[in-house]
Amino acid sequence: MSTPVERLLTLTEPLPKFRFVVTLSAADVYLPPAQALLLRAVASGAFQEVTGLGAQLEVVNYAEGGRNDTVHRLPLRHSWNPITLKRGVVRDRLLWSWYETGLHDSLGARRDGAVIMLDEAGRPAKSWIFHGGLAAKWTGPDLHAEQNAVAIEALEIAHEGLTAVL
Repeated sequence: MSTPVERLLTLTEPLPKFRFVVTLSAADVYLPPAQALLLRAVASGAFQEVTGLGAQLEVVNYAEGGRNDTVHRLPLRHSWNPITLKRGVVRDRLLWSWYETGLHDSLGARRDGAVIMLDEAGRPAKSWIFHGGLAAKWTGPDLHAEQNAVAIEALEIAHEGLTAVL
């Protein structure tokens, strides 16, 4: 049993960023459950890098007439950054299939998913769930005959919002 001080220290320690898992829902978020069961599963897990967990609020300056000492800053609209997943090229086609589905047919294109940071023991410590994600951009590997490096593919996900969990 830990003391309240030990629990507080555990909660305020920065988490290492190299331990994480990514999950992508197998079902389109807007399909009835019976139709969603017919869709192929989408890859999870083995990503080397995740970027784009963020959002911004667009603010407009408003100069009120008769007030020369200040300018009001008013919120205009909120937007979410696209999430980019990067991994070494593998032989399965699941990420490409998801991207291709969105090109040809919106049925089965939107997915929910999560980015889960793990603590030192491998337990979930912090998570972000994205909603209504679309595979918006796929980038294949850069190929160089002079370099002995892992081929990397990237998938950019446009989504409709993040929820922070834990």
